[in-house]
Amino acid sequence: MNKPLITLALAAALGLGFAGGYWLSNAAAPIATTAMAEQSSERKVLFWRNPMNPSITSPTPAKDSMGMDYLPVYADGDRSEDEPAGTVKIDPVTVQNIGVRTATVERRALARELNALGQVDFNEEKLARLHPKTSGWIEQLRVDETGVRVDKNTILLGLYSPELVAAQREYLVALENWEVLRNSSVGRMKVSAKSLLQSSRERLELFDVPAHQIKELKKSRKIKKQLHIHSPFAGRIMHIGARDGQYITPKDELYLIADLSRIWVNVDIYEDDLPWMKIGDRAEMTVRAAPGRIFTGKVTFIHPTMQKRSRTVRVRLEFDNPELVLKPGMFANVKLHVDEQPNAVVVPSEAIIRSGSREQVFVVREPGKFEPRLVTLGVSAGGYTQILLGVEVGEEVVTSSQFLIDSESKLREATAKMMAVVAAESAPAVNISDMAMDDMDMGDMTMDEENAP
Repeated sequence: MNKPLITLALAAALGLGFAGGYWLSNAAAPIATTAMAEQSSERKVLFWRNPMNPSITSPTPAKDSMGMDYLPVYADGDRSEDEPAGTVKIDPVTVQNIGVRTATVERRALARELNALGQVDFNEEKLARLHPKTSGWIEQLRVDETGVRVDKNTILLGLYSPELVAAQREYLVALENWEVLRNSSVGRMKVSAKSLLQSSRERLELFDVPAHQIKELKKSRKIKKQLHIHSPFAGRIMHIGARDGQYITPKDELYLIADLSRIWVNVDIYEDDLPWMKIGDRAEMTVRAAPGRIFTGKVTFIHPTMQKRSRTVRVRLEFDNPELVLKPGMFANVKLHVDEQPNAVVVPSEAIIRSGSREQVFVVREPGKFEPRLVTLGVSAGGYTQILLGVEVGEEVVTSSQFLIDSESKLREATAKMMAVVAAESAPAVNISDMAMDDMDMGDMTMDEENAP
């Protein structure tokens, strides 16, 4: 085969190849153009975003320093005007893949039990510290053992005091003077004698001389060397501060007496639990000294101040203790039964996103569309949290994968704000000089019309 024929055949083959490529390119171009037109008609690309740094954008397709393509950001053409910024739309397949679960906002009664560690203490309303009202010597210590039980008005000791002896003598003199002048016809002397008798008796009473000794003094007309000090109520002797023959002054504490038939228990409650607490709530308590036994009491006082170190508030409980099983200083396990919150609007606690400065949930507007909603929280119990403001009963909230949705929501909200700024900056500026010229032209036209015949 000669060379001219070979050259002619190659030229024919190349011509056919070019012709076929030209025909295929002309045939494929309308198809590609149609596909791109359909895609652009469905979603419009606003700009391209750096995949590693969303704050870096480009008006045209680009690549970052690592060679990664910028991601397109589309305009949400179906977004309603009343939708808040940050509303997220996710296709159903992605919703299923990321495990989005929802729950319905409902009304229910919230109730809980508060557990705390308590410490048994004295009932301060039934705690007496006895001090003498005058100086003297203890001549007879009738109750000299701590822990013993005494009844009300039990004589605790006998005290000799020169001041008490002088006060008794004054009372007897005033009493004799009154008996002489009580039938006198001189009214002024009679009134004076009666006043002196009353003041001398009051002095004895101010020295805590018991009534039975004053009565005996009036009857016998003999001065008593010892003043008796009595127990003010029934209780236990917790401390004795003096002994026989000791010289005492009003500064000395003679006895510490406590009534242990009803005791106090102090518990520390965290401030988050305070909204549940109120006076009168029922309390149950157990102690290691009485295994299996439950003591029932109630809340009687909530302190008005908070302890700075522990950030807790002290709450006082009261319990009956007729058998003296509960002893001051014991530790106890306390369970507080607080009243429930009826008809509370609640959501599962895991649905709430807490950012520190605000709390929000994601509400399902329609399948695949999630709206961020700020909420005001109430109390929490049993895995549910009360919502005071922000959602309505019957709405659905996201309970899982909400942090992924929240990230996308914040990104879309930032994008919307950035696009608003870009739109404002790209708006055509108004030329003031042109506006002035237009006003002048309008004024000339008006003058010409008025001067027209």
